[in-house]
Amino acid sequence: MSEENASVVSLDSLKTGDQVKGSVKRLELFGAFVDIGVGRDALLHISQLNRPNVRNVEDVLKVGETLDVYILKVDASAGRIALSMARPVEVDWNELREGAMVQGKIVRIENYGVFVDFGGERPGMVHVSELTNGFVRSPSDVVSIGDEVEARVLKVNRGKRQIDLSMKTAEDVGSFEGLEDEDEEEIPTAMELALRRAMNRTEGGEDTSQRAGKREKRRRLQEEIISRTLRDHQT
Repeated sequence: MSEENASVVSLDSLKTGDQVKGSVKRLELFGAFVDIGVGRDALLHISQLNRPNVRNVEDVLKVGETLDVYILKVDASAGRIALSMARPVEVDWNELREGAMVQGKIVRIENYGVFVDFGGERPGMVHVSELTNGFVRSPSDVVSIGDEVEARVLKVNRGKRQIDLSMKTAEDVGSFEGLEDEDEEEIPTAMELALRRAMNRTEGGEDTSQRAGKREKRRRLQEEIISRTLRDHQT
């Protein structure tokens, strides 16, 4: 144990999620042992180096290097401490509910929206249309990197690990609620829809199914871009 870390903290005082400083004492194939000043070295497993596809611990860490690490798990009875270089998740996926409010920081801006780190496994995305009421030409006209914001959870896709957020206020969201159209449009019959499709084809236009196919293709492309952006942010 190094002098600067001696008696800094006690084992009983450590809690999951705490950030501590440590010095790398020994490297192994499966990870590194780190002195965090509690009288025994803690294990930083190779899977907790916060880097993708690490094959050799030596590619990331050096003996004697000082690190900021997080407490992942403490087994006081066995005297074992597990560390991570990645900040532990503050908001679990199971805790996320549509309509819930979260607070976070803008960590990335793209043409189609912004990403907000609110303590979840991944940042949530606010589409440009959900930044505020009215037209937004560019997200950077509304927010900047580092801005603290409040947002509402619109959708949670646990399969794709994506969270859609909205920064519109309650007034913005409700401003169009309760409005009724003065002239109700008649719902076309199946025969009328078929006739419209036939006329569109005759005039060289696209029928509804073709337009729907293009919209679906654009939607899938945007989802792929968002997913790739989230992966890039994590690395």
